[in-house]
Amino acid sequence: MKGISASRARRLIRGLWLMELVILLLSVNAAVWLRFIGEPEGRAMFVQAAPFRTLLVAMVLTASMAAFALYSEHGRLNRKEFGLRLMASFAFGGIALLVVYYLVPRAYIGRGVLLLALVLGVVAVYAFRMFTRTLFGAELFKRRVLVLGAGYNAQLINTCMRRRSDRESFTIEGFVPLPGQPVVVAEEMRVESGDPLWETVRARNVHEIVIAPDERRGGLPMEDMLACAQRGVRLTALPDFFEREAGLLNLNVVDPSSLIFSGGFDHSLPRRLSKRFFDLLAASALLLVAWPAMLVVALCVRLESGSPVLYRQSRVGEGGRSFELAKFRSMRTDAEADGVARWASTNDNRVTRVGAFIRLTRLDELPQLFNVLRGDMSFVGPRPERPQFVAQLDEQLRYYAVRHSVKPGLTGWAQLRYPYGASVHDAGEKLKFDLFYVKNQGLLFDLMIMLQTVEVVLFRRGAR
Repeated sequence: MKGISASRARRLIRGLWLMELVILLLSVNAAVWLRFIGEPEGRAMFVQAAPFRTLLVAMVLTASMAAFALYSEHGRLNRKEFGLRLMASFAFGGIALLVVYYLVPRAYIGRGVLLLALVLGVVAVYAFRMFTRTLFGAELFKRRVLVLGAGYNAQLINTCMRRRSDRESFTIEGFVPLPGQPVVVAEEMRVESGDPLWETVRARNVHEIVIAPDERRGGLPMEDMLACAQRGVRLTALPDFFEREAGLLNLNVVDPSSLIFSGGFDHSLPRRLSKRFFDLLAASALLLVAWPAMLVVALCVRLESGSPVLYRQSRVGEGGRSFELAKFRSMRTDAEADGVARWASTNDNRVTRVGAFIRLTRLDELPQLFNVLRGDMSFVGPRPERPQFVAQLDEQLRYYAVRHSVKPGLTGWAQLRYPYGASVHDAGEKLKFDLFYVKNQGLLFDLMIMLQTVEVVLFRRGAR
């Protein structure tokens, strides 16, 4: 199936927004009808200002969806991720509407109508997206990508993004070998027409060119690339492509200049204040809900293996500074009697019976809420490591120290995207996701990580 042009993709996004705006308008009207069944007078009173009130709800909700990147041309969300992001956008939209109603009381549609409209709207929009995806096929909305380069760096796309789920938002049209540079991509994937680059792009209806040379100096056809850019074709560096599509920083292609000049790393005062407020709110709310479970866990640990109930351990935090982390003790008291730090392992014989359960359910992590309240940790961030392991990993893994530019977290992006790690190799894989978080941190990103963490805990993924 032929892909769509970049301009048509934008028109489709606008059409999608208009269709969902109509769906939300209908959802509000359906909510009114359901709310006032048997109450014609109440319905008549609402109808007097219905157009403005209904449009306000639909506009605020679609704006919230846009803020959660649900109208992005470059989104790559599966059904689950889309559902989570959609629910979060409706929750924020509902809160925004309550603020508007407080400021403009005449716009208020009533709690019952608003709640029904949100429920009907989220179900209808989700069903509509899944219907269009099934009817038209995901291939229609994929970007057609041409890779400039056919060497070792370009081959990383095939080796690191080979699964179908990795290519939900794009399709590779081919790899263009560069003169004087290695060629390792399979022959059937190469594009060697001899035509100028722009002619190849036009013939294949390419939307984006990924720049992936093995050697940049003198090896890129700058005039051809400029001609493509002038005609609206997007040009993307390979590190940025990995970051956008895979949600990680591929350390094989990242160099200091790409980190320095690519933006991100927001440490502004508004970001720090909003993150601290988010940490305090989330940790306090969870503590209010979880304190009965914490008392039960403490009692079980004490009955099985005595004191101490809490295990305190030095960890490395923001700026490389150490702090004392608290956990419910899940191992025997003599787990490291010789004083040598060891990675945890599968079926670790040092773990007690209660410890195995609280590790599996993540209950052993709950005392770290007090670390969050004290400011040693954030709710979301890279997981803190022990100083002994940090010294080892800092020597063996490039850019490892960059993860210490933010506070460590109770949960994090790496914990969602990579299973439990207990080796230098695992730490290296998780570092790719930690660096992505450090570079792209933000309030909405933190919220999405929290929502997905709930799923991880409920389905017991990644615990050991």
